[in-house]
Amino acid sequence: MSLLYPNPLGHVYRLIEPGPVLLVTTGSLRDATHNVMTIGFHMMMHHQSPPLIGITLGPWNASFARLRKHRACVLAIPSVEMAPEVVDIGNCSAAGDGEPTKWEQFALEARPADQVEPPLIAAPHILANIECVVEDTILVSKYAMWVLRPVNAWTRRGDHQPGTVFHHRGQGVMVADGEAIDLSQRMIKWQEFLG
Repeated sequence: MSLLYPNPLGHVYRLIEPGPVLLVTTGSLRDATHNVMTIGFHMMMHHQSPPLIGITLGPWNASFARLRKHRACVLAIPSVEMAPEVVDIGNCSAAGDGEPTKWEQFALEARPADQVEPPLIAAPHILANIECVVEDTILVSKYAMWVLRPVNAWTRRGDHQPGTVFHHRGQGVMVADGEAIDLSQRMIKWQEFLG
């Protein structure tokens, strides 16, 4: 019989954090106010009709004001090969006057999005970009949780296996996705989500 040990409540996110680390772009490419930041706290809130994504982004982030103003962002999914740069992007604040932007510092190419003002990220290790609009802000003041509705999505490849993503497990420890286990044939109750 294995023993169970107490876990600090402040660390429970490390046990259940499911999603990959993301880069979030906010602001406007058109007026050069675009910014990029790293985020690890997000979740799917609804699968379809419409799909909804929740992200935690608070006033302590420079991107907060840009998201509030433009009511849109792009969620970019980096591959594990980009993990060191993604962490470094998370260590930087938005550029001040005369300083290089994170776009310049990390050689990220900002490309116009189709439906929103924040840019897509074009880089060899960006697997996908999801253009989002703010659907609901009811949880922002209390929890810094934004409800986003995807309006367009781009992948590096046409398949549904875009590459290896990585997840933050707390205290700077990352874990990369491992071997995929395809159990779709057993999901007989959820066939509408398999298409």
